[in-house]
Amino acid sequence: MSPSFHRLRDYLPRPMAVSGRERLRACAGTLLGIFLTAIASRLILGPDAGLPMLIAPMGASAVLMFALPSSPLAQPWPVLGGNIVSAAIGVLCARWIPDPVTAASFAVPGAIAAMFALRCLHPPGGAIALTAVLGGPAIHAAGFGFVLAPVAVNSLLLLATALLFNNATRHRYPHAHHADAGKHNTADALPTNRIGFTPEDLDAVLDKYNEVLDVDRDDLASLFKQAEMQAYRRRYEEITCADIMSRDLVTVEYGTALQEAWSLLRKHKVKALPVVDRARRVIGIITFVDFMKNANLDVYEGFDAKLRRFIRRTRNLHSDKPEAVGQIMTRHVRTVSEDMHIVELVPLLSDMGLHHVPVLDSERRLAGMITQSDLIAALYRGRLTDADEMAQAA
Repeated sequence: MSPSFHRLRDYLPRPMAVSGRERLRACAGTLLGIFLTAIASRLILGPDAGLPMLIAPMGASAVLMFALPSSPLAQPWPVLGGNIVSAAIGVLCARWIPDPVTAASFAVPGAIAAMFALRCLHPPGGAIALTAVLGGPAIHAAGFGFVLAPVAVNSLLLLATALLFNNATRHRYPHAHHADAGKHNTADALPTNRIGFTPEDLDAVLDKYNEVLDVDRDDLASLFKQAEMQAYRRRYEEITCADIMSRDLVTVEYGTALQEAWSLLRKHKVKALPVVDRARRVIGIITFVDFMKNANLDVYEGFDAKLRRFIRRTRNLHSDKPEAVGQIMTRHVRTVSEDMHIVELVPLLSDMGLHHVPVLDSERRLAGMITQSDLIAALYRGRLTDADEMAQAA
């Protein structure tokens, strides 16, 4: 293809990786936001206010808040601060500069400069500054009242609708971000962050890029990490949890005596036992840590005696100490499915510090168990396969 064709292709729209459901959600939110804002503004301003109940730039703000709720340009402070400060800049230019063309030419860059300074860059702010200059006699007569009504009124009402609608449709708004992003941290990084790019690498690249990106820094880092995970998934083909899990399981039930559970741990040389009901559905897990925590064990003298007293079954009808597995087990258990790719286990068994993860079948019944050793062995075999392929290619 010729270079001129490639340049022409840059002007064509690219496919949008957004589902039909998400597109419908954005349209529904915008409809609701504009409608409620217009109705409420009319009630607040009154029919004889002489000002528009809804200004055109609110349409652009609605696009950002409902279609791009995670964008840094669509967050509450940029919406309110950007719109209000831009309106004020526009009114100032309209008052101080008699020629409308010159006033408009200064109003928009002035609004951009103010939004940069106040860290509230919001694209519709430029249109609001222009509206303050070219909006007609009613807006000119309102003066700085235009900043309050309709700009501030419209912005607050639209923002309130966006807060309710986005969170109701499971889009966190305001979008979460880490306050310490980019700051030096002397603590060890999570295991999955010790290889590959670091936050400092991302900050260095963004500094060199030196342009405003319409994506949050934390979202960008998350996308990069997911891309790395996808690359590992492709490298290790379709190795799933079912391929590496242990199927020879030792399980206990809620009413299993503690002494019996302890004996099973020692006999089979395992560190955790899944707790299942009669349908083999996981209701908990019991580990060495559960025994030690509930028996108040420590490294001092009397360790063995404390443990024996704790697990020994009480012969009386009433006991002040736990007697069954269900009384000391960990109830909130992180499980995975048989068809999950092994790459998705890495954060669970490294960053989250899990040592054993129960694997469930399609009916949510216990099918196997995966440990850190199982995952390490699988990744090691994958590395060997890569090395063999490279040797054959050479």
